[in-house]
Amino acid sequence: MPFESTIAMLLPMITTWGLRLILALVLLLVGRIVAGWVRGLLKRGLERGAVDATLIPFLSSLGYYAIIAVVAVAVLGIVGVETASLIAVLGAAGLAIGLALQGTLSNLAAGVMLLVFRPFGVGDTVELGGQTGKVDSIALFTTVLNTPDNVRITLPNASVWGGTVKNYSVNEDRRIDLVMGIDYGDDIGTAIQTVRKVIAADPRVLPEPAPQVAVSELGDSSVNLVVRPWCKGSDYWGVRFDLTRALKEGLEAAGCSFPFPQRDVHLLKDESEAA
Repeated sequence: MPFESTIAMLLPMITTWGLRLILALVLLLVGRIVAGWVRGLLKRGLERGAVDATLIPFLSSLGYYAIIAVVAVAVLGIVGVETASLIAVLGAAGLAIGLALQGTLSNLAAGVMLLVFRPFGVGDTVELGGQTGKVDSIALFTTVLNTPDNVRITLPNASVWGGTVKNYSVNEDRRIDLVMGIDYGDDIGTAIQTVRKVIAADPRVLPEPAPQVAVSELGDSSVNLVVRPWCKGSDYWGVRFDLTRALKEGLEAAGCSFPFPQRDVHLLKDESEAA
C-alpha cells in the first residue's frame, strides 16, 4: 500500500482519536478541579453549619469522590469504552464487597446516622448497650465511653444506633427517686413533714417542680414513702447521697424507726403427741 494512501487512511482515525483523547484529558482535569472546589465548598458550608467535626471530612470527601466517579464514567465513554457493561461489572464487584464487609459497613452507616441526628454528644453521660459512662469520642465506626470507675469501653456503632439510648445530660434538670421505709407504728404525718423539712434545707433542691412525698405502698415490714425532689443534672449524685443520709438522720431524730425485714412464726402444738 502506498505511503500516501496509508496516511490518508490513518489521518481521520488519528484525528478522531486524538480529539477524543484530548477531550477526555481536558474533562478529567476540569472534573478534578470542580471536585476539589466542591469539596472545599462543602467543608466550609458544613463548618458554618456547626456540623460535627468528625462528619465534615467524610461528607466533603464523599462529594469529591462522587464527582470523580461521574467524570471517570464520562471519560471512558468518550474514549469508546462500553460504560454500561463496566458499570454492571463494578456494581457486581461492589455488591460482593458490600456482602463481605456488611458488618463494617453497618457500623459506618450507623456512625453517620449518629453524627447527623446527634442523640448524644461528646461529654454527655449516657447508657448505651447496657453500659453507662461519659462519651469520650464518636467516630465513624465506634463510640468510646469512659465509665465512672474510669474504664474505657468501645462500642460498635451498629449496636449503639440499633439499641436504646439513655442520655442523662441532655435535660438540664433531673428527678431523684428515693424510697424511705418507716415502722407501722410511726406517725405517717410526722414522717412526711420531716422529709419535707429535710428536702427544703438542701439549697440544691429545686422548688419547681415541687418535690413529691407520698405513701407508695404498705410493705411486708414497713410503710414505704416515695421521695422525689428535683435538682440540676450536675448536682444529681451529690444531692442523692446527701439526702439519703440526711433523711435517715432526720427521721430518727423525729422518733421514726427503720424496721428490718421481719416475719411472724406461729408454732402449732400437735395434740396427739402431747397426749
